[in-house]
Amino acid sequence: MRACSRYFKQLGFAYSQNYIEAALNKNAPITQLIAELFGARFKPDYVGDREQAQKHIREQLEAQMSNVASLDEDRILRQFIATIVATLRTNLWQTTASGAFKPYMSFKLNPREVPGVPEPKPLFEIWVYSPRVEGVHLRGGKVARGGLRWSDRREDFRTEILGLVKAQQVKNTVIVPVGSKGGFVLKNAPPATDREAYQAEGVACYKIFLSGLLDLTDNIVKGAVVPPKLVIRHDVDDPYLVVAADKGTATFSDIANGVSADYGFWLGDAFASGGSVGYDHKKMGITARGAWESVKRHFRSLGVNTQDTAFTVAGIGDMSGDVFGNGMLLSQHIKLVAAFDHRHIFIDPSPDVATSFAERQRLFNLSRSSWDDYDKSLISAGGGVFPRTAKSISLSPEARAVLGIETAELTPVELLRAILQAPVDLLYNGGIGTYVKAKYETHAQVGDKAGDAFRVNGSDLRCKVLAEGGNLGCTQNGRIEFAQKGGRIYTDAIDNSAGVDCSDHEVNIKILLGSIVEAGDLTLKQRNDLLASMTDEVGHLVLTDNYYQSQALDIAAHRPLYVLDGQQRLMQSLEKQGRLNRAIEYLPSDDEIFHRKALKQGLTAPEGAVVLAYAKMSVFDELVASNLPDDPFFSRALKAYFPQVLSERFAEAIAHHPLKREIIATFITNTVVNRAGATFVNFIATEAGATAADVIRAFTLAREIFDLEVLWDQIDALDYKVDSKLQLDLLSKLIAIAQRASRWMLRIRSQSTDLPTLIQRYQPAARELRWQLDDWLPANAHASWQKEAEALTQAGVEATLAQNLTALEYIFPALDLVDLAQSTSSDLEQVARAYFGIDDELGLTGWRNQINRLPTDTLWQTQARGSARDDVYSIASQITRGLLSRQEDVSNWHAQHAPAIDRLTALLTTISAQGPDLAPVSVALRELRHLA
Repeated sequence: MRACSRYFKQLGFAYSQNYIEAALNKNAPITQLIAELFGARFKPDYVGDREQAQKHIREQLEAQMSNVASLDEDRILRQFIATIVATLRTNLWQTTASGAFKPYMSFKLNPREVPGVPEPKPLFEIWVYSPRVEGVHLRGGKVARGGLRWSDRREDFRTEILGLVKAQQVKNTVIVPVGSKGGFVLKNAPPATDREAYQAEGVACYKIFLSGLLDLTDNIVKGAVVPPKLVIRHDVDDPYLVVAADKGTATFSDIANGVSADYGFWLGDAFASGGSVGYDHKKMGITARGAWESVKRHFRSLGVNTQDTAFTVAGIGDMSGDVFGNGMLLSQHIKLVAAFDHRHIFIDPSPDVATSFAERQRLFNLSRSSWDDYDKSLISAGGGVFPRTAKSISLSPEARAVLGIETAELTPVELLRAILQAPVDLLYNGGIGTYVKAKYETHAQVGDKAGDAFRVNGSDLRCKVLAEGGNLGCTQNGRIEFAQKGGRIYTDAIDNSAGVDCSDHEVNIKILLGSIVEAGDLTLKQRNDLLASMTDEVGHLVLTDNYYQSQALDIAAHRPLYVLDGQQRLMQSLEKQGRLNRAIEYLPSDDEIFHRKALKQGLTAPEGAVVLAYAKMSVFDELVASNLPDDPFFSRALKAYFPQVLSERFAEAIAHHPLKREIIATFITNTVVNRAGATFVNFIATEAGATAADVIRAFTLAREIFDLEVLWDQIDALDYKVDSKLQLDLLSKLIAIAQRASRWMLRIRSQSTDLPTLIQRYQPAARELRWQLDDWLPANAHASWQKEAEALTQAGVEATLAQNLTALEYIFPALDLVDLAQSTSSDLEQVARAYFGIDDELGLTGWRNQINRLPTDTLWQTQARGSARDDVYSIASQITRGLLSRQEDVSNWHAQHAPAIDRLTALLTTISAQGPDLAPVSVALRELRHLA
């Protein structure tokens, strides 16, 4: 009962421990029944029918509760009853090797059934209680991962962990597991000044916390799930438990894996990634390198290459830290003018780029370095290193200039605020804490008391770019406020996802190799050597995700109003499914979106990042529930996820990976959503009445048949070669073509026809059409094509790419042309020449241009535009079929229908000078159908 009451405190329960205990004592018969209910649910040697016993006890409880006079006491007692009913497992009856009961308790809960649990509610929750430690572990799904934090927030550490798991859930869209997070607090810690004793108690409590988790977790032995001993389960098999490092536990991975080994847990040293035999995040610099992909993209949009152009930086952290230290070594052109950590404030108003880089490198290599270790002789005039304990700090004119302030003397807290608001190119957060909020948020709402004195508002930031290598550096509202004033920012979940991505690769690789070691086909030493040899490739796979996630956000932000309607529909759809609560995620309501449309404003990049994450979560869930992961065609995704050497040596083992379906669904979800955008799958599925799996298959067909991936890769290669706006235009154009092609594929694809067959049917024709386009296009169409290509070439696009990209408009009908060739017993050249001839005579390109001008403010308008465009292609195909069947040439056909064609030409000329209107387009389509 005491363990439960301590859990209630973490939920923000309104009553104190003493008041709760008094209520239990006052209602002793009810308290006794509550204890009996718990025993009936979980006592391993319980005699009798558990279900009937619980039912009987609950009936007794309900009868006696009517006699409780106090509303407060009634609420307290019902809280206990509901929590026990929501409890799924407990270790209460487990014993140590000596036969004694364990000195801690752990309870696995369904938090969605516990009254008063704040949103968002995880799927599972484990509460660990003992006189030495309390801890909580929150999981968003059965397959989930995230770090364990050594918290110092004893009164509300669950609130801290809930905020972290919320960010983790969004971050984990790039990996197989969904988000989880855990945290523990020491209850009887020695003084922190006794470092060794304090650390030893922390390690001991960490082990207790882990033991509490593993006590309730199923194991896998020789392929079979084995429940924990003396644990009655009220849920299904649940063997996946993976943890990671976090604040205070950065060096604890080997400790965690030692506990895993003691339990004989099936994951072995995959239980906690990043240990002595794994991928060391600091040595790889992987989290910082992932954040730097965001930095590079932000600056690329500003026309700056961070790898060859000097830029000013203010930072949060020090060079001994992983994320900050590695981050400040990722460009030799960084001008770090100011930084701070919990000990010192560093100011270098005009640093020499090469000298300061070398000194930062030295500090990074120096164990436990601080800013005070920086060679003061290398600091530029007016700079220095100042302790945060100083009463006040005098600032030189040079320091005041670089910070953009006039005050000559500041307290350390005031100076921290000035650094956060400095007019620098980049503000780089590599620390712990929340430093930016929105103007209308209070510090209490932020929930990080340590930063209350110097936290700033997003609207007051003067940097151009803000990168979040650390977690929770800004509130979401703070990010939005900064973005709305023109600042470049994503979210922490986007910027620092590389760490969790790397860990997930490590875990899944170790799971794979574990089965191979167990089979005797690899020794443990060989496994370890193989892991080390793949470090660089794993890093590359991880950073690819960072590159494309930020690209997807920039494409959406490039045309914010264009995608806003689709984003709104997606949010509405997710809300109806119960997947999204816009208020919790700080996403705009429909009323706010209406207001933004009036102001011609779309979603900011931070808001787009949340929408992107929820889109991925939705698509992933739908794919896992479908048969798509079982389709042999998509097994290539499984191979692409792993380093090449594993695919070459252990293809059979990869094909039987325990998480095969989840890995395939994750890889495909990220590939498609990153390429085509957050709204793509939902938009096509809603429009066509299709499933997410149907849309993914259609997209895959379009990508393969039209060789779109090659074009995407070539556009990616234009980084720093063309203006970023042009590059985003090209990517947007390719997405639009992929969308149109996918819609077409959904129509022509038979459910019984496999993808390889359809690809073999249409891909050769699409390629031949491209190779012969110069010869088969009529003069007018050829001239238009070359004009479009030349415009791209003049803008800096390589000639071949410009030709291939603009050719897609003419290759697009290849699907119809193949079917026409078969149905009329013609070859592709005959069909293409006839089709393009009809298109040219009727000016169908002009009609398609008019259709593309039509509004898409609503789903109906979007569907109407798509249907009209499809009708144009369909009419051209029908007329072409008639010509080929009659063996009639285009010129004779034109002569027979000249009056109707002249009327259509005149109508096109008229409406081209008017605003977009569906009515004349509908009239033209009716006239065109008469010609078919």
